[in-house]
Amino acid sequence: MPLHRALYVSDAVGEAATSLLDLAEILGASERNNRRDGLTGVLMRDNGCFLQAIEGRRAEVDQLMDRLRADPRHENLRLLSDQSASARLFPQWPMTLVATTPATVRLLNGNRLNQLSHDRAERLLAKAVETLKPVV
Repeated sequence: MPLHRALYVSDAVGEAATSLLDLAEILGASERNNRRDGLTGVLMRDNGCFLQAIEGRRAEVDQLMDRLRADPRHENLRLLSDQSASARLFPQWPMTLVATTPATVRLLNGNRLNQLSHDRAERLLAKAVETLKPVV
């Protein structure tokens, strides 16, 4: 199966920027939908911004990106990368939240998520998932 990965940043809008309840609702719906569609990925919210990586078949990644562009809980969506991939970076999680840690704060180096390049954003997410335990 050809594998595809999209990585984007966006500005959270309203309660999505700060509310734990809104974040839990986003994660719950994402996990259900991604399981159904064979997608995996991670989401980080920090300082009013989202950073998300999505992996799966091209058609499903594209459909999800179309839904995300129309989602009113964020704006200024900027695609950092949209490319084929040889392997999943986040195979254990249909969707999971990663938090900022001392290591990720160092990688941010005072920048906001929406100021990162593709390479730094991918390194940031990879560093953040090192603290997670895979779902069995």
